[in-house]
Amino acid sequence: MDNSLWIIIVAFISIALLLFLILKLKVQEVLSLLIVSVVAGLAVGMTPADVFGTIEQGMGSTLGFLAVVIGVGSMFGEVLKITGGAQNLADTLFKKFGEKKVIWALGFVGMLVAIPIYMEVAFVIFAPIIYSFCRKSKRSLLYFTMPFLAGVVISYSTIPPAAGAMTGVAGLNADVGLVILFSFLAGIPAMLVGGPIYGRFISKRIYIEVPKEYDADIASNEEEEQQLHTAKYKIPKFKSVVFIFLLPLLLMISKAVGDLTLAEGSTLRQILTLIGHPFGALMIVCILAIYLFGIRGGFTKDDMSEVTGKALAPAGMIILIAGAGGAFGEVLVASGVGDVIASFANHIGLPVLVLAYITAFFIRIAQGSGTVAIITTSTLMAPIVTAMGPAFSPAMKALMVSIIGFGAITTSHLNDSGYWLVKRYFNMDEVQTLKTYTAQTTIISLVGFTICMVVSLFIS
Repeated sequence: MDNSLWIIIVAFISIALLLFLILKLKVQEVLSLLIVSVVAGLAVGMTPADVFGTIEQGMGSTLGFLAVVIGVGSMFGEVLKITGGAQNLADTLFKKFGEKKVIWALGFVGMLVAIPIYMEVAFVIFAPIIYSFCRKSKRSLLYFTMPFLAGVVISYSTIPPAAGAMTGVAGLNADVGLVILFSFLAGIPAMLVGGPIYGRFISKRIYIEVPKEYDADIASNEEEEQQLHTAKYKIPKFKSVVFIFLLPLLLMISKAVGDLTLAEGSTLRQILTLIGHPFGALMIVCILAIYLFGIRGGFTKDDMSEVTGKALAPAGMIILIAGAGGAFGEVLVASGVGDVIASFANHIGLPVLVLAYITAFFIRIAQGSGTVAIITTSTLMAPIVTAMGPAFSPAMKALMVSIIGFGAITTSHLNDSGYWLVKRYFNMDEVQTLKTYTAQTTIISLVGFTICMVVSLFIS
């Protein structure tokens, strides 16, 4: 059998085996990725020593970047949660925009809060806030929920330094600033269509009220907790919270602009690199949040140490999954699959950006996890991008990260934990959840991909 054909077969079998282990045998994602890495390496003729050396190299290079970003980002998010910054952000928006206009603001809030906070955490934190909006307005929960969810899923998968998006950045070694620019460019229209517009449409057809088991309890608990918090701590001001959310994005974008416009080695460019690298940007905002919102807000140093330490526990799993994904990708790189697929895609005329989207799209539908879809697709595409060499510019590489993210958003259904979270918190049945959240994620994915492909016509 031709060696190139065998390498392609091994790549497809590896993905199929990964899905089988995760979906059918319920093997944990980290262990599944490591098992598949070993099988793929041996199948293409690597020695056991080479296989494990490659796994070690791939995991080490991936974790060297992601562990810092996810760890520091988790601490930042937990500080915003504990100090009341996230709650104040939502309350102020409702007062400023009112019932009819707040849905547009909620979409942008979702995009902001999911950058430092995991998608599920952001949802759990804001669910009670959305309940309170619903109680005040007597509208369907979907009216407020859909815009927020749209912002959250877009941000988590496409906008660095959100954890999901950063796995794609690491997998393709893309420029963070450019990824942010492209993801916002496509993400904002996708959020507006899939969030406020679709949310307003579907909320008129499906009425969901606040679950009775949460309604009275939440109303009393919210008021009691707010009184206790106000008496003991100083809640961060609205403008300060917005600024602290935007600061890491602004710093990373400034670095990207500096790289394009300033001479290499110049003092200003070095400063922008220091503060605009994801490590530097997140460290700066984390320290600022701890001091301005924590220490100056009335928390002790011991309190802040406990809060930031607690935030690192849930970060461990996604870091390990990302590392195992990096190991799998390194094995695929060593197999030469990138050269083979690049040659095949060029032969049939399939644009590589479309190939990236389709791959992420079907992996997401098959196994449910957007993060695994991003990791798997980016690791598969990395050797292809490398094989294309200078023909594939840094801008196109960054755009591919955004496209993979939108592919990984699509069609959340029964195999996705997010689907069940939404169903549970809004007391919907399976059909209602499919008509709302599943439809929403599909709309967002298609709109975002379409805009990215239009953008690709203007970059080289």
